[in-house]
Amino acid sequence: MAGVSGCLKYSMFFFNFLFWVCGTLILGLAIWLRVSKDGKEIITSGDNGTNPFIAVNILIAVGSIIMVLGFLGCCGAVKESRCMLLLFFIGLLLILLLQVAAGILGATFKSESSRILNETLYENAKLLSETSNEAKEVQKAMIAFQSEFKCCGLRFGAADWGKNFPDAKESCQCTGSDCESYNGENVYRTTCLSLIKELVEKNIIIVIGIAFGLAVIEILGLVFSMVLYCQIGSK
Repeated sequence: MAGVSGCLKYSMFFFNFLFWVCGTLILGLAIWLRVSKDGKEIITSGDNGTNPFIAVNILIAVGSIIMVLGFLGCCGAVKESRCMLLLFFIGLLLILLLQVAAGILGATFKSESSRILNETLYENAKLLSETSNEAKEVQKAMIAFQSEFKCCGLRFGAADWGKNFPDAKESCQCTGSDCESYNGENVYRTTCLSLIKELVEKNIIIVIGIAFGLAVIEILGLVFSMVLYCQIGSK
């Protein structure tokens, strides 16, 4: 009868212990944000129409799942429990399948999401020249974005601001080489639309890279747990 590899057993334990610690940290942070006074101030400080607790609730669920999987992997490896290792394998496999499904859906609807982004930005471009309360909120965010990323307007540059240009003039002022003249002011020639698209594309690449890295780790976890499961069964 073949014995259980000590190297594989303790490698599996160490891997899942780190997994469990990560889950504990995520869960602890999410609970703190959910129940503490300071945490609530942090997550409700933004001016958006979505429920700020949705993301926190998702973090609580993710942290809990990671903790449970880490616990199953650690105990299954140390106690050489085939039942725990099998539960760990099934849980990790389900997560991997969900990631693959999400990746396929993301690739399928990539063109659709790009179209929705363009339509949203074009609608926001119209709000820059309006005076409603909704328009003022968008304008406030755009002024901050222009100041940070050195751009002006969304579609047609400074002209997007219309009669509201005096309010955004300071954030549009250009002192470098990429400048053009508008209403007697030197403003950035680059529109914020192109920069926003670049930021979205860069973030998507980062998300894909993280998802790929997690998938590799999960596949290794699946392989190690199944090898250990088989070794325990043949011991």
